[in-house]
Amino acid sequence: MHPKNVHNQEYDMEALTGSYPELSRYIFQNDFGKTTIDFSNPKAILHLNKALLKHHYEIASWNIPEDYLCAPIPGRADYIHYLADFLAEEGIDPKSIKELDIGVGANCIYPILGARIYNWKMTGCDISLTSVNAAKANVNANSGLKDFIEIKHQQDPAHIFTGIIAPGTYFDFSMCNPPFHASAEEAKKTSLKKLKNLGISGTTLNFGGQANELWCNGGETLFIKRMIRESLAFKTQVGWFTCLVSKKENLPKIYKQLIKLKAPHKSIEMTQGNKKSRIIAWKFN
Repeated sequence: MHPKNVHNQEYDMEALTGSYPELSRYIFQNDFGKTTIDFSNPKAILHLNKALLKHHYEIASWNIPEDYLCAPIPGRADYIHYLADFLAEEGIDPKSIKELDIGVGANCIYPILGARIYNWKMTGCDISLTSVNAAKANVNANSGLKDFIEIKHQQDPAHIFTGIIAPGTYFDFSMCNPPFHASAEEAKKTSLKKLKNLGISGTTLNFGGQANELWCNGGETLFIKRMIRESLAFKTQVGWFTCLVSKKENLPKIYKQLIKLKAPHKSIEMTQGNKKSRIIAWKFN
């Protein structure tokens, strides 16, 4: 993980339960004598997130609707830290950052982390009204967040930036954690494979997630290509457009789209344990 990520080390369960006692209900010692939680249990994952947010980011109240995506905090924090480095390299003043999060989700994780870690002004949007209302509730429930975070509803699923970026508005960058899968079945298979790799048996999707959070027609490649095409219309209102790319094999098609539109672009590699991912960043001259 990024060296500035506070989640670089193993979870300190004693410290976490000290900040959030409810987590203790889900902690046990495994066969190796290690204090841990059952990572196949969605409730355990939910309360781990609550503990992490309270202990590290002073988020006293955080909730998501049942079966909505419970985003893993460490990986989300990595995206924020790598973007901070990237923006610094581009000579952008880190004290005046304005950011747009595409697909903020009910969890509102990226705006919360951006606001708490770097004091960025964050705008999140989503096509799901349920997610928008939940994200707003999380912002309103915690002291100081309303000064840094705005949540918008994308009322037209056919668009990504249109209807969200108003005339005269400028963002230093946009970010997105796109729906990675091409179908519900693919999303389920991938999740179950991850559980198996962790040595966990079962059929429960431990991190949850609704259709628009996990999959879309064409998967991440088609989604990102659509985002790139639409971003051209907002080239003077966003400094850098960025997006996570989970599958390395999708990069050539994404690069092809960027080259076609003559968009300068960069790829930022990230490693979290055995998982490797990357951020694609592009702009228009």
